[in-house]
Parts: sequence; C-alpha cells; structure tokens
Amino acid sequence: MPWASASRTSRVASTSGAPAPRVGVVGHTEWLDFAVVDHLPTAGEIVTALEHFELPAGGGAVAAVQLRKLAGAASFFCALGSDRLAQRALDELRSEHGLELHAARRERPQRRAFTHLDLRAERTITVLGERLVPHGEDPLPWASLAQYDGVYVTGGDAAAVRAARAARVVVATARAADALASSGVTVDVLVGSASDPKEGAGVAALAAQARWTVLTRGAQGGSWEGADGSSGSWPVHEPPGPPVDAYGCGDSFAAGLTYGLAAGRSLDDALALAARCGAYCLTGRGPYEAQLTLAG
Repeated sequence: MPWASASRTSRVASTSGAPAPRVGVVGHTEWLDFAVVDHLPTAGEIVTALEHFELPAGGGAVAAVQLRKLAGAASFFCALGSDRLAQRALDELRSEHGLELHAARRERPQRRAFTHLDLRAERTITVLGERLVPHGEDPLPWASLAQYDGVYVTGGDAAAVRAARAARVVVATARAADALASSGVTVDVLVGSASDPKEGAGVAALAAQARWTVLTRGAQGGSWEGADGSSGSWPVHEPPGPPVDAYGCGDSFAAGLTYGLAAGRSLDDALALAARCGAYCLTGRGPYEAQLTLAG
C-alpha cells in the first residue's frame, strides 16, 4: 500500500492576483547526511566536520519544497523504503515542509547520501543504495496529474513519465534520461547542468523529445535551444547574500522554471524566476533554509 499524506492544500494567489498554478513533482528523495568541512579531504586524509546535520532531500524533494513555497501547495509522487529513515522522511516532508505526499513503499532500506559542504560553498555527494522511484503500476493517484498546470520529473519508470505528461506543462531533468527515452513522450523542457557530463549528454541525446532544452552554467547563467531552431541565454541572478552552499540550487532552479511556465509566463520570464530561485538557495545552509518563498 502507498503512504499518503496531505498538508497545506490551500493555494495562494500570485502577486498578480491570479490563482497560483497547481504544481507537483514526480521523482525521488534520499536521506541526506551533511558535513560542513574546511576543505574536501584528499586521499588518505582525515578531516573534522565543523557542522553536521541530516534531513530528507534529493532532487525531487528539494524541487517539491521550492514549488510549495512558490505556489502555496505542491504534490510529491515518490517511493520510499520501509525503514526508520523512510518514516522520518515521510514525516518531515509532510509536517515540516508542507508537501502533499503520495509515496509508494518499497521493502528495502531508504536510499541515503553523504554530502561534504566546503567553505567555497561547493557540495560533493556520495550516494548510498539503490535509487527509489515511483512506478506507473504503484497505486498512486496518477490520474489526478491531468488536472495539474505543471509537473517536474526527476525519476520514475516509463509509465510514471507518461502519467506526468498529462499535466499541461512538464519539465524534466536529464538525469531521468532512461525513463524519458523509454516513455516516448515529449516534454516541454529538458534541463541539465553543462558542468555535469552525464546531464549534458542526456540533454543532447533527448533533444528530440523536448520543446526546449536548457543548460545551466552556474555563475555564468545558462542557455536554451528550441526544437524550432530558436535559442537564447539568461544572465546569472545576483545572490541576495554571501554564498553558503550550493546543495539544491539546481533543483530549486528547475522548480522555479516549472512554476513560471505553469503560471503562463514566457520562457524568458520563467528562466529569470528560476535563476532567482537558484541564487536564493545558494545563500542558505542546506537546500531549504533560503529558498525563495514568494510567487512573483
């Protein structure tokens, strides 16, 4: 049986006075251990963490929380393990982060990850365990996605991707390349990082299945190309404070892009909002502390 929870289901209005779009994420979450270190250890070196904390994160969860902060409510379709950490992730994503959670259960440990956060604001991640993603055969309310204005896909099987495609706008990460390719669907935007070889290759390979492809370049902004031959770029948004750590910036960017397009904004305007979301996330410790909280 799936786990399901609902919280903060009311939808707020955007700054224009129009109702906020209905948005959600189909994807994954992991339990993250974070260690703040002076520098990333070299081979054989021992370093002492300046700070340690843990919380549920991963690309799907981070994007879902950012969407909730923009729209007032967001749904998260995912899969969780069956151990204590899975239950903690369920409880925290629901009660502390206000997500409407639709989670299938897998009889295995919750996937985990360990992240070094160094004093240059960079994050370095080691993932532990098998990736858990929702499947179209899971007893989740897939049919409801046809009522969504925007969905961001970070993981799932082909059937889950096809269910997500029922939404008016679909944005997907290039890290879900296998599921996207096997689904045969065309997404509105395929997004990836130009500095990540796997994501860059995914964007190139799946360009024919996207209306637009978007490549982020961190402090250099990013660029996009359209299936019709159009192209463009956007500048970096100046962070509102000193950089703290980069964990979650890309996922917050993708959430802002999804929200902007779901709200009817042009691609350029949606990318400007996305860049703002990424810049705000950079100024907080961990993925949630400084995410942009007002739709606008």
